[in-house]
Amino acid sequence: MRVKENKSIFLIYLGDTPQLRVLDFLIDNHFFDFPLTEISRGSNVSYNSLTSFFSEWLAKEIIIKTRRIGKSDYYQINLKNSFVSNIMKLDWSLTKKNALSGIEEKELIA
Repeated sequence: MRVKENKSIFLIYLGDTPQLRVLDFLIDNHFFDFPLTEISRGSNVSYNSLTSFFSEWLAKEIIIKTRRIGKSDYYQINLKNSFVSNIMKLDWSLTKKNALSGIEEKELIA
C-alpha cells in the first residue's frame, strides 16, 4: 500500500481513518465514478477495510451505484445526500480557511 505524502486539510482537521480517507477521495473526485478497487487504491485503504463499511454507506445513500461495466459496479458520492453536502461544505470551508491563512502569513513575511 502506498503512503500518501501530503494529507489533505480535511484529514488533518478530522483525523486519518479509513472512512475519512475514502470520503476525502470521493469528495475530491465527486465528478467521477469508480469501481471498489479504484476507490481502495485512490484512497489508500485496503479493499477489506473498504468493504467492511461500504454496504452501510450504500444503505445510508452516502454513495450510490451509478453503472455496471462487465462484472464491476461503479460508485459515486451522493451529492443529493444532506450529510454529504454538509461534509463538502466543511471541506471547502477548511480549505478556504487554510488558503487564506497561507496568504496572510506570506503578507506578514513580505
